[in-house]
Amino acid sequence: MDAGELPLFSMLRSRLSYLNERQRLIAENVGNGNVKGFASKDLTPFSFQAQVENAAVGVAVTNPGHIAPSGQGGGSNGVNTKFKVRKSPGSETSLDGNSVVLEEEMQKMSDSRMNYDAAVTFYQKSLALVRMATRAPGR
Repeated sequence: MDAGELPLFSMLRSRLSYLNERQRLIAENVGNGNVKGFASKDLTPFSFQAQVENAAVGVAVTNPGHIAPSGQGGGSNGVNTKFKVRKSPGSETSLDGNSVVLEEEMQKMSDSRMNYDAAVTFYQKSLALVRMATRAPGR
């Protein structure tokens, strides 16, 4: 079994993809900070609960007498490649209709970067645990 198929790693990959896309949108907002009528964009918040439900392992019904479970998950290994872009609720809009506030964008970028670093660290630590668990005793 490939380590990437484990639900934990697929959720972390999804989280990293989300943060990567969010950083791209924030950079786009900053780049268009002086464009007339530009509306600041952001992604809907990432939900681990939704990822857990998508990655839920289904229960096998091996006998016709078994009761079929309801609401089984079974997404594509918990990886959500489509994130919803929404208009960012800015605190102010300039007279030309631009709603980009650089201070808010920098705060979002800093938050996104810290979350990205934490997810990468968690991914590395989890991978190290899996490697340790699969190593032969005494090595």
